[in-house]
Amino acid sequence: MNCPYCTHLETKVTDSRDTGDFTIRRRRECLKCGKRFTTYERIEHSPIYVVKKDGRKEKYDREKVKKGIMRALEKRTNSSEDVEKMLDRIEKRIRQSGDEEVPSKVVGGFVMSELRDLDQVAYIRFASVYRSFADVTSFEEEVHNLIKNIEERKQQ
Repeated sequence: MNCPYCTHLETKVTDSRDTGDFTIRRRRECLKCGKRFTTYERIEHSPIYVVKKDGRKEKYDREKVKKGIMRALEKRTNSSEDVEKMLDRIEKRIRQSGDEEVPSKVVGGFVMSELRDLDQVAYIRFASVYRSFADVTSFEEEVHNLIKNIEERKQQ
């Protein structure tokens, strides 16, 4: 790493911290002039493609997933920080699969799982669109499954 002040090639890392969003912050000190500076290292990931039901492939778009989540959370009391953390966890789960192509059903399942834990009303809203509920019975079944899941968690 070149020193930004004297362009000397040798520096030492004095502090290193993970910022939580696939970025590492490093404090460095030049071994020649002694000045300190900060660098950021970001992991460069290969692109992920989402395979749609009809076989089409689209590049994974965090903003598109965010829009769907925000639509489900509309007029609810969740912070944008909660949503960003949720998106980070979803993307992390996708990347941990190790696949460069992920079925849209898997991404939707990750979103459903996160929403179920964050906001049950938003979960039902998202499920109604994601699972294409055809009638009230579909809503009723999903609410019943949600209640059953909550009760099982309480018993654990």
